[in-house]
Amino acid sequence: MKRLVVLGGGESGVGTALLGKAKGYDVFVSDKGKLKDIYKKVLLHNEIEWEEAQHTEAKILNADLVMKSPGIPETVPLIKAIRARDIPVVSEIEFASKFTNATIVGITGSNGKTTTATLTHHLLKDELNVGLAGNIGDSFANQLLEKDYENYVLEISSFQLDDVVDFKPKIAVITNITPDHLDRYAYKFENYVKAKFRIAMNQTSNDYLIYDADDEVIVNHLKTNPVQSTLLPFSLKEKIENGAYFENNKLIITIENDKLIMPTTNLTLEGKHNIKNAMAASTVAHLLKIRKQTIRESLENFQGVEHRLEQVLKINKVQYINDSKATNVNATYFALESMDTPTVWIVGGVDKGNDYRELFPFVNEKVKAIICLGVDNEKLMDTFGSMVDIIVETQFMSEAVKIAYKIAEAGDNVLLSPACASFDLFENYEDRGRQFKDAVRNL
Repeated sequence: MKRLVVLGGGESGVGTALLGKAKGYDVFVSDKGKLKDIYKKVLLHNEIEWEEAQHTEAKILNADLVMKSPGIPETVPLIKAIRARDIPVVSEIEFASKFTNATIVGITGSNGKTTTATLTHHLLKDELNVGLAGNIGDSFANQLLEKDYENYVLEISSFQLDDVVDFKPKIAVITNITPDHLDRYAYKFENYVKAKFRIAMNQTSNDYLIYDADDEVIVNHLKTNPVQSTLLPFSLKEKIENGAYFENNKLIITIENDKLIMPTTNLTLEGKHNIKNAMAASTVAHLLKIRKQTIRESLENFQGVEHRLEQVLKINKVQYINDSKATNVNATYFALESMDTPTVWIVGGVDKGNDYRELFPFVNEKVKAIICLGVDNEKLMDTFGSMVDIIVETQFMSEAVKIAYKIAEAGDNVLLSPACASFDLFENYEDRGRQFKDAVRNL
């Protein structure tokens, strides 16, 4: 019996453990932190051995296969020890994909991947048997075990792609690539770009790569590192023969001479970046032969993603907006770009080597006050201190919202768009977004 060691007992780890056990592996789950009670119960109920608050090397280094949580960096001594013994290390996506013949749509990118994945699933679900998994919701491994859909839309992070070997989606999507997570890639942007492109590394000419043709990083990488896939670019700037483009408020998608023209006047999602997300998702739907009418209706009734430019409440004619999912500068760029009235901006958290310069024009033009919400706000204070009249710092969400309430006047926006990771003060970006919404509702 082969021994599968799962490092990290979160959603993907426990899903992998359950699938591994069902497929006949001897499974051991090890987590350096504490396991959530819900996961402990699942492991106990399924008689899977586990440990928490430690990694017992003797029980790990005898593995035939290791699945590591995407949160664990390569530089950890334990991973080095595993690598030194030539024990294969895979991600949950890699492990689970071995046990399905489903058509897989894999979506990655620095920003927009959650919205694009959720929207793609929304466009497909009326006509196809399809699951949504990966970096979002229930784990891919667990869905394979319980539902075994004929199609999957997977949101995949660069960390999950670092440990794929044979994984090959029928359709891959790269929404964009901007500097993010550089702390995990030796501060080399090129390493991060290569990680994203692993999504297409096993594709053949029978598979498809959908990507943003306006993104210089992607276009330049493709020039020097061609892929085998059939390319379907999308663009807001130029006409595309095979792929998608935007003209006169219409999306025009062409695949092998089959043209789909969609008006965008009734799109529920606002902003240029969301037109790109809609192009990517509609191209997938068109490829998978979803009817034009269904694509059109689904685009028009899509509600968006929680914590992504989510309108929370209007109080005294001030709109409160939760964009907690903006964990990097580029995401916040889109948020500030879409503000059309004076904005009180709540920003901060764990800085991943951020360069804030691209935000300067928006801050000068639209931001009337900045509230820094983090353990260490020094870089933000130095960077933006001279640009706005009011800049304050706090380490409590409730206080940040109260300060914003005092500063904002009728017609203003209060925008939580942190541009940083959340782990200094919050469990994750969802926790940060929920605390913001609770604080606004308690005003």
